[in-house]
Amino acid sequence: MTLPAHRGGGALSGWDPFRELEELRTRMDQLMHSPFPGRGSAEAEAWAPLADVEDTEDAYLMELELPGADKEQITVEVGDGELDIHGEIKERERTGVLRRQTRHVGRFDYRTSLPPNVDTEHITAELAGGVLTVRVPKARKTEPHRIEITG
Repeated sequence: MTLPAHRGGGALSGWDPFRELEELRTRMDQLMHSPFPGRGSAEAEAWAPLADVEDTEDAYLMELELPGADKEQITVEVGDGELDIHGEIKERERTGVLRRQTRHVGRFDYRTSLPPNVDTEHITAELAGGVLTVRVPKARKTEPHRIEITG
């Protein structure tokens, strides 16, 4: 779908519907990523990275978009049936004037509950090309077997 051309002038020359839509999207993002909207500054609040979760035959694969993050800035923890991935993406130094910024920087936090059939001792994580891939293997299925009654 093509967008209509925006022409200046006329009675509504100061109104830009596309700018208003972008501001609305930004405010909605801040609301969705904030556990307590309206408290603190937007820079201090943690955001949640975009993620895909895939259920394969032998594992759950989580891919999180973390462009610009170093592995030293990321922590992956598991406990109490929950996977917690958190860290910080540092603002890079710029020599020019930043006219627009839509990429997230600062603290991030991604949490998800794990199903009971996972092997938490063998979780792996790999960062490549700005994508963190966390592999949570499924526990081996036990074969049904007969229990001998004693006594």
